[in-house]
Amino acid sequence: MKRLLVALGCVLSLSIAAYAAPEAAKAPEATPAVAAQAPAAAAAPAVDAAKVAAPAAESKATLKANPKVTIPIFLIIIAATMSVVVWSAKQTKSAADFYTAGGGITGTQNGWAIAGDYMSAASFLGISGMISLYGYDGFMYSVGWLVAYITVLLIVAEPCRNAGKYTLGDILSFRTSPKPVRAVAAISTVSVSTFYLTAQMVGAGKLMQLLLGINYTIAIVGVGILMVGYVVFGGMTATTWVQIIKAGLLMTGAFILSVMVAIKSGFSPFQFFTDIATNQNIIDHVKLLPIYLKEVDAGTATADAGQRFLEPGLFLTNPLDQISLGMALVLGTAGMPHILMRFFTVPTAQEARKSVIVAMFIIGSFYILTTLLGFGAAVHLSPQGIKQVDAGGNMAAMMLAKTMGSEFSPFIGDLLLAFLCAVAFATILAVVSGLVLAASAAIAHDIYVNVIKDGHADQHEQVMAARITSFCVGAVGILIGIAAEKQNVAHLVALAFAVASSGNLPVVVMSLFWKKFNTAGVVAGLVVGTIASIGLVMVSPNMTYPDRVADNAKAAYTKLEAEIAAGLVAPAAMEKTLKTIEAKKAEEAKNRGGKSMLGLSKPLFNLKNPGIVSIPLGFIAAILATLAFPCRRAEEMWDEIYVRQNTGLGMAKAIDH
Repeated sequence: MKRLLVALGCVLSLSIAAYAAPEAAKAPEATPAVAAQAPAAAAAPAVDAAKVAAPAAESKATLKANPKVTIPIFLIIIAATMSVVVWSAKQTKSAADFYTAGGGITGTQNGWAIAGDYMSAASFLGISGMISLYGYDGFMYSVGWLVAYITVLLIVAEPCRNAGKYTLGDILSFRTSPKPVRAVAAISTVSVSTFYLTAQMVGAGKLMQLLLGINYTIAIVGVGILMVGYVVFGGMTATTWVQIIKAGLLMTGAFILSVMVAIKSGFSPFQFFTDIATNQNIIDHVKLLPIYLKEVDAGTATADAGQRFLEPGLFLTNPLDQISLGMALVLGTAGMPHILMRFFTVPTAQEARKSVIVAMFIIGSFYILTTLLGFGAAVHLSPQGIKQVDAGGNMAAMMLAKTMGSEFSPFIGDLLLAFLCAVAFATILAVVSGLVLAASAAIAHDIYVNVIKDGHADQHEQVMAARITSFCVGAVGILIGIAAEKQNVAHLVALAFAVASSGNLPVVVMSLFWKKFNTAGVVAGLVVGTIASIGLVMVSPNMTYPDRVADNAKAAYTKLEAEIAAGLVAPAAMEKTLKTIEAKKAEEAKNRGGKSMLGLSKPLFNLKNPGIVSIPLGFIAAILATLAFPCRRAEEMWDEIYVRQNTGLGMAKAIDH
């Protein structure tokens, strides 16, 4: 039966992929932009600078992959990963096999899997795109994601591996009242996973629609079928190996493209940054950014526009906002349920630490490459041309691959673009599989087995519950992805990190390191941290405020009109400038008088990330509730969890894979 269903899933997926060829032939020229998927994109400013590209960038206004090259590569990757599922299904017999691969994953393997889980399409597409549009500030996001693993290494990796079993609820319920704690922990896990999953699913649909011309709904269903197949039949073993394969492919693609960019500058960092600072398209782009306009008007501009691209502050303009963002990234990663689950898959605490170090090395190397891709795209494509294809810049790396490869031959350009398309697709599949597994584990293991069945369920029943739940979570993910097609889902990733850092992390840390911590503290910390972070994001600049979009557009065209009146615009650039003014006026008219999703004209909370407020609230709520409602049983069990988290006593023996 397993083989039949896996084969059916594979056939359906291949059929959907093959559907791309005829669809691509009739795809419209103007395809929707890829939904932003990174925390970077979640806080993207509303204004679009210079939507009309420079003449040199006109040829880069559209981007289409060649289906004859792309489809075979897609099919190869799908076939390879589905063969992993078939092999994994034979290994998955118990609940431990399904949730944690029997604890038999090595530290090196787990490190690659963590990297594959963490390097989402947001990392590859969103960060490189952000650097191509905002320079240095885009690089700061990648630094935040890398530093986050120091927190994971020093605080949660070893204790969580030793004190937990399958889920976040296992860690939190060890010395508290299991049922209420598991229920609240499951709700938090499902919330974080859903926020992140929705953004990834919408991104996958838009990516396939933009590059291959596949119908959005068909793309979402295809991703969903593969995602469900990986998790339902292969469990953690299949998910782990899919993530390892994906991480290897992503590093390979990024390395090849980075070498091509480096060749352009003769492998000289000095020449590379000189090319950036003196590039006329970059200079024109920076001159229209709202923050640069304000600096010039106020007389505080410290550098010319090209040099300004290499300095901080074009995107992250508020130092307090940078601190808040850093807190959310650094602490949120350690509270992500699908990351915490990975530490239950290794046999020893030493392997858990090793896996984090391996992951840090891979992720750090990847973000160095991503930085080269972002700046390289700005120089060789122009920010204006990138924004024509996608306003958020998410297609910068793809456009760069096409352009660089085409300099050798059109086929090389198509091949490189096709390879990166397939890698981005595999990236999304790997990430959503991990998220589905985390959400289904919370529902099946915490709610069904331990709350409803009170822990009395045999291995067959546990595995069946896990598989049914995974199927249901995957189906819901498909439906949400289809329903969210026309929605701006960028803020959902900010929500995921905010909830993880404000709700999950405080209670995990205090469960492991504070003797008095109890049930009241867990519930209060999770509830207050979650509600505070969600509430603040919904009234923050992450949401779209049409009046602000209109104000920024007016500031841009007013500045250009003043330059024309002063005779500062060269005759050769006059047509381009007039088109930009016309576009900005249309943008102002379209947005003037509009309201945000909550009916607001402007944000009530002015920071793009709520971490600096919501994280302390989560800690304070947990501490106050613990002190207000002391529990003797929690204190009496402290010695046991202290020994367990430091020695690993009580952990099940690993199973080789």
